[in-house]
Amino acid sequence: MGREQLSRQLDAGLTALGLELPGAARERLLDYQALLERWNKAYNLTAIRDPAQQVARHLLDSLSIAPYISGDSLLDIGSGAGLPGIPLALAAPERAVCLLDTNGKKARFLREAVRSLPLPNVQVKQQRVEQAEGQYQCITARAFASLADMLAWGGHLLAPGGTWLAMKGRQPDAELTALPDTFAVRDIHTLRVPDVDGERHLVVLERRAA
Repeated sequence: MGREQLSRQLDAGLTALGLELPGAARERLLDYQALLERWNKAYNLTAIRDPAQQVARHLLDSLSIAPYISGDSLLDIGSGAGLPGIPLALAAPERAVCLLDTNGKKARFLREAVRSLPLPNVQVKQQRVEQAEGQYQCITARAFASLADMLAWGGHLLAPGGTWLAMKGRQPDAELTALPDTFAVRDIHTLRVPDVDGERHLVVLERRAA
């Protein structure tokens, strides 16, 4: 599938999601998909190799949570190939975004994406989440771990009043019963992502008041 077809697919998906992107963000999303497709041949960054599926299951899936992002700093834990962090950074270039991953190959790809797209609002950190420092007003995690493990490892990174956005497939009812006492569920949203089958849910968590 050529870039023109992917562009039409992306436009239709953005319309279905009700999203308007700033400036050249749409073209840079396609640049990112092309970079991912090229690097994936050697680095195995994603099991999804079909370009149309990459647009749907990576770009649009990531952007489906854009309406729920808040604050001026975002940490993407277990970012992998930059998902959802890079699409979200392109959608809101005024927000400082940090992409965190332990894998060296993935971190190299992330740095190349930041350099070549370019993404001046994004930094890359290659380290374990337990060792990371700082605090962020919003944290995202996509298929990273159970909710309890996510919060145990990275809960210290959430700023007071911040929100943790956990992207899940099915609604994780069993995981919700095992949350640490210091965190509470604010909302659970059902996501409908264009061209993506199966259930998608977003769990919005916040730290309980002391």
